[in-house]
Order: sequence, then structure tokens, then C-alpha cells
Amino acid sequence: MKKHLFFLLILSFNFFFSQSDTAQIVIPQRENSKLSETKPYVILISADGFRYDYAKKYNAKNLLKLSENGVAAQAMMPSFPSITFPNHYSIITGLYPSHHGLVDNFFYDYKRKDFYAMNNKDRVRDGSWYGGEPLWSLAEKQGMLSASMFWVGSESDAGGKRPSYYYNYHEKFSPEDKVEKVVSWLKLPMDKRPHFITLYFPEVDHEGHKFGPDSPETEASVHLIDAAVGSLVQKVKDLGLKNVNIIFLSDHGMIKVNKQEPIAIPEMLLDKKRFDYFNSQTLLRVVVKNPAEVKSVYHELKKNETKDYKVFLDKRFPKRLHFSEKDDRYNRIGQILLVPKAPNIFLEKGKKTSIGKHGYDPKTTPEMRATFYAFGPAFKEHLEINKFSNVNVYPLIAKILGLKITEPIDGKIQVLDRILK
Repeated sequence: MKKHLFFLLILSFNFFFSQSDTAQIVIPQRENSKLSETKPYVILISADGFRYDYAKKYNAKNLLKLSENGVAAQAMMPSFPSITFPNHYSIITGLYPSHHGLVDNFFYDYKRKDFYAMNNKDRVRDGSWYGGEPLWSLAEKQGMLSASMFWVGSESDAGGKRPSYYYNYHEKFSPEDKVEKVVSWLKLPMDKRPHFITLYFPEVDHEGHKFGPDSPETEASVHLIDAAVGSLVQKVKDLGLKNVNIIFLSDHGMIKVNKQEPIAIPEMLLDKKRFDYFNSQTLLRVVVKNPAEVKSVYHELKKNETKDYKVFLDKRFPKRLHFSEKDDRYNRIGQILLVPKAPNIFLEKGKKTSIGKHGYDPKTTPEMRATFYAFGPAFKEHLEINKFSNVNVYPLIAKILGLKITEPIDGKIQVLDRILK
């Protein structure tokens, strides 16, 4: 009898936590203003790692059809470094990573004396790590409800306001499950219905890392997301809602790296008394603990520079990448940057790595470039545009939703204004 009760207790425990892990979080006592009820809808979809050429490369029929009927960019340029957390947060705030504070997926803040890590739930959910005003916070403060089926920062109070409806991040929902959740939000009464919704898919990035961008597995993941987007569009159409606009984009691309011949970490940097270094493999950031040594260390590293990587002082980092000392508002970057030439990577001795990577400069490494398609009544039709920086998505969405931008941003409405009707 005791064993039976114990078994039931374990089942109940597991059921409770499996449900709570995936439960929707609803902020109580919020509703749309009467003005917001009349505004358009924007569904912002990110397919992580969906390279700019994947739709054509793998014949993603739904996305190609939708983009042909709306707006398609030749490519969207990620902010530097072209990795997941910095770029998702750049899209949602209109700020470059050095300006919003997420300079990497993993970094150390010397003022706080603490680490931020994308896999640390406490850090991810702590809004004090994030600068800028996310679009959902901007909307909520102006009387418009928002919802997030995952996005970097959406679990926190970054900007002062969480989305009215959101989920803590997990990977237990299928793409179609997520589509159903989004549709359920659009079925809510007008006063409770979100007008700005984010939707995130990780599958293409996962397969690209594990198997490379040219693999059958990556192709299958592209078709999986293509099917989900097709399903969403049809279900939204069936609702009969007017003025629903969909933006499909990605944070970065993917490239097959040279993992067989990685670049060794320069031996002098292994002295932990003198240095901290942070290796994302496509970028090596160095902190010299004694500021008086920065120049001499730089010259020593520069002297040993090879054709496979370049060494920069933070003061002299290319201005166009917005990742120099001048840009580093939170002092999180480091004084010296070692930048490998794609497809080379830095790798510690004995460590394993994946086949596919991102993080390189999208100007010199086209494989880093992201996707941007937009369709719906707000957008012109049958329009192809040149590549542009992802920080310009923020003012575009704000304009569609009729939101007033209240804090300085790097994005400019002039860049994408012409794609609107």
C-alpha cells in the first residue's frame, strides 16, 4: 500500500512540474485601450538560424509564396556578433548589442561582479541585465496588449513591463503547438486580445549546428517551419480578422566551420592572474586585468597574428560593427578582440564543437546573413528590397501598431518606411 501511494505521489509530482514548466503566464487586470482595439496586429516570427538563402535553397513553398505576395529582403544583416541572444534582443529593442548590453550569449559584468548566461534561468528572467525598451513593453505602456511565444527578454521585466501573455522558455511544444497557442490569443475578446505577438522556432538553428547548413536534417527543419508558417497563415485567415500582418525573420545565418584545424588560444592568455577571456569560438574577447598592460599585450598578440585571425584593440574596432570601446555602454566587451576569419574558429585544447557556427561579420561572411519577409495589409506587394540592418525592424513595427517610440534607438524608420503602403 505504501509503495502504491509513493508511486501516485511521484506521478502527481511529475505531472505538476511538467504542467508548470509549460504553463502560460497571464498578467492579471490588463486590457486594451479602446484606441488599441482599433489598431492592426503584428505577428513577429523568428526562425533561429534561418539563413537568408534557405527558403530558395530548400524550396520552402509557403514562405516563398508569402514573400512573393509581400516584401522580401535580399538579406537582413545581423548585428555584431551574429549570435542568438544579442540579435534577438537587438530586433526587439532597435539597439545594437553594445548599446542594450547583451554583448554575447555568455559574458561577465565587472561592475555587478556576476555572469550572465543564456542557460541560466535566474539571469535570463532578471530584467536588470537588459537595456532598452522591448516592443512588448512599449506596447503595454501605451495601452496595447502583447503576447510572447518565446523571445529573448520576454520572461523578464526588461523595459518595465512584461507581455500580458507569455511562457517561460522550454522546448516541449512542437511548431504546430505554438501555432495553436498564437491562434488562441487571436480568438480572445477584443479587450483581451494581443495586437503584438512574438513567435520563436529553434529547430533550424539546432539542426544547422549539429549537422551543418547543407545537411538533409537542416533541410527537413526548414520544411517543418515552412509548414508551421503555412498553417498559421491559414488559421489566421480562417478567423476572419482584418489587418493581421506577419513578419518572418531570423537572427543570423549558419556556416560549416573548420573544426578539424581550430586556432589554439594564444598561450599567454592562459595566465588567469593577468587575463580573462571569453571564447564564443567565432570571437575571442580578452580582458586585461591590469589596464597598464593593455597596449603591450595587444602588441604581443598582434605580432603573433596569422592569416586565420586578426587582433584589434577595442578602441580601433571597425566603426561599422558598433562594437568598439566607444559603443560599450555596459563595459562588457573587453579591451582586445581576436576575430577569426571564417570558417576558422578558436577552440580550447580537448574541447568539442559543432559543425555549424555563426558569429562572424555578416558583411565579410555572407553565410551569416538572416532572412526577412513581411506580408499583410500594411505591406506593399511583390516588392524585393536590398539588405538592411536588423535594428530597423523595431521602428517599422512601432509605426504599424501606432506606438510612439519613447527612448533613443539605433534603428531608423526611414530605412523600411517605403515597404509600407
